[in-house]
Amino acid sequence: MANTSMNYINRELSWLEFNQRVLDEAHDPEIPLLERLKFLAITSSNLDEFFMVRVGGLHLLQASGNKKADPSGMTPRETLDAVCLRAHQMMVEQYQCLLKEIEPPLAAAGFQRVNPQELTDSQRRIVEHVFRDEIYPVLTPMAVTSDMDFPFLINQTLNLVVRLAPDEKGKGKAKTGKDRFAIIPFGRNEFRFITLPSEGGYQYLPMEDAICLFIEQYFQGEHVLECIPFRVTKNAYVSLQDEFASDLLHQMEDMLDQRKQGDCIRLEIAESVSVETLEFLERGLGVLDENVYRIPGPLDLTAFMRLTEISGFDDQKDSNWPPQPSPEVNPRISMFENITRQDILLCHPYESFEPVVRLVEEAAVDPDVLAIKQILYRTSKHSPIVAALIRAAEQGKHVTAIVELKARFDEARNIEWARNLEHAGVQVIYGVKGLKTHAKICCIIRREPHGIQRYLHFGTGNYNDATAKIYSDISYFTNNEVLASDAINFFNSITGYSTPQKYQKLEAAPISLRDKLLDLIHHETERKKQGQKARIVAKVNSLVDPEIIDALYEASEAGVKIKLNIRGICCLRPGVPKLSKNIEVVSIIDRFLEHARIFYFYHGGDERVFISSADWMPRNLDRRVELLVPIEEEKCHRKLIKILNSYFEDNAKARVLNSEGVYERITPNKEKNLVRCQQVLYEEAVAASRQAEKVGRTVFEPHMAPEDQ
Repeated sequence: MANTSMNYINRELSWLEFNQRVLDEAHDPEIPLLERLKFLAITSSNLDEFFMVRVGGLHLLQASGNKKADPSGMTPRETLDAVCLRAHQMMVEQYQCLLKEIEPPLAAAGFQRVNPQELTDSQRRIVEHVFRDEIYPVLTPMAVTSDMDFPFLINQTLNLVVRLAPDEKGKGKAKTGKDRFAIIPFGRNEFRFITLPSEGGYQYLPMEDAICLFIEQYFQGEHVLECIPFRVTKNAYVSLQDEFASDLLHQMEDMLDQRKQGDCIRLEIAESVSVETLEFLERGLGVLDENVYRIPGPLDLTAFMRLTEISGFDDQKDSNWPPQPSPEVNPRISMFENITRQDILLCHPYESFEPVVRLVEEAAVDPDVLAIKQILYRTSKHSPIVAALIRAAEQGKHVTAIVELKARFDEARNIEWARNLEHAGVQVIYGVKGLKTHAKICCIIRREPHGIQRYLHFGTGNYNDATAKIYSDISYFTNNEVLASDAINFFNSITGYSTPQKYQKLEAAPISLRDKLLDLIHHETERKKQGQKARIVAKVNSLVDPEIIDALYEASEAGVKIKLNIRGICCLRPGVPKLSKNIEVVSIIDRFLEHARIFYFYHGGDERVFISSADWMPRNLDRRVELLVPIEEEKCHRKLIKILNSYFEDNAKARVLNSEGVYERITPNKEKNLVRCQQVLYEEAVAASRQAEKVGRTVFEPHMAPEDQ
């Protein structure tokens, strides 16, 4: 196989096409309006992180003079140019979607952003009251007399730039004849929208509109020429060299400070801005024209996510899909008894995350539990799992928590959790030097009548009870002795100085996971070459790694049928003759974020199926601590294969990637029923829960007299 740049799709452009698929959901008239607004907010949030990290990294490469091409053949400069063009196109489409497709029908339904000039007298009085009491005393304008005293602005927060007429009176200084400028930073203010009185429905006014309405109160006696909202995005691609760090926690705090000081790589500003004001900001921020995004509506669409949570307007929201209790988990007995009875595999958020939380909470107070070992990559703001670990330590149990301080944009929260855990007596490990610890595992060691028993939870998602309600992930509970032995060796290898072990069933990155995947792919290739049946099915968030892609190409050329469900980035080109004609790639964007990693290999009829924390990217396979977990217990094995296959039956939300890197919606065959994978998985969880409840009602359990004391 010729290894040419034409074999790969550029990573950054592939990511932008993923965000386009999210934006397509905001366009979809079949989706309720507030859900469409939510998807629009997600596209904005996604772009924020993309600019801070990926575009920020490209800027650093460009500034360093790096001209090395990526696997797709594009240099950093070429990639930046292509990204800039595509991002500008996407911004235009975002605001067309908001202003023309979402806001008008929302307003007709009684949910309206009010133009300042259209405020009623009573609404204007309310806005003036809010400005006088809650805004004017809090926000402070800062005069900017030269580029040298341009103020420090917080990343991705709103600001107002105010242009004042020249000081013709020469108050305090000599006349300059030049316009003067001031900036009003909003800071990290969660207060963005002012609720207005209305006779029905919900009306609101963005805070920046309110300030502009009464801006003269900040500059009494001056002539205000212009009041313009703007927002800066700074380069957050800060490299952390922790191999020689004596105090990683303090270095992480320093890194967060560096990130705040990053260069401005994107300026979003109201499109009505004058040439004079724009030039002033470009000079002060050091921004080029190509990095300026003129916005025809309210800035920071991410903030609109909060509007989707306003009570009422249920007809403009999705119907509720509450997580279901799994029939595999008996609520009347402990999680230890449940796991002893059988291995348990759950598919979140269709099946509740509560058993994961309950396992740790029960372990914290169980007198027979000796130790808890757990990896925490991302957690919720008020994490019940962290609280349980603290409680366990306070009760004298040996608790080890590997807290990954380098989890991007969760560093500050993880630093706080690490300190709280340490104060409670938890043994806290700050990951592994030079690597991110991304594996999802909890191991509980318990003393039982027959001896020591170890209970395990493996996951594809984080120990985050909040995101577990909106992310699609897999949980696996077991007390399998071989997996337990591997798990203990795994923890010892990353918390101590022991040499990484060769595990019996687990595979870990960056030691053996890549080789295991390649072996499994090559095994299918060789089987097919020998005329045997061969098949690969995989679900990942991203496929970037050239070595994995090349192995899949080789398998395809041998005739192996390959199906890939990839939510986000895919650098592989499917359907190319003499390269990838046997590879199909589908992507599903729906109400839940697809996050599970599931791998299937036919393996000569001895089907192998795995869950993993790792995507097929160099960072996961080479620079992170990850796990690949075989699911061998028959019932869980069958369930996982069924879940995986369901993603390729979707003809409602699935899009197919063609060889040009373009995603196309599947057009359902008129003779086939419409299949929406996430809805199918949820309805199956509901049916299973109801059936279990029905069976439970027919089982009579007598009250027994207490045993004689």
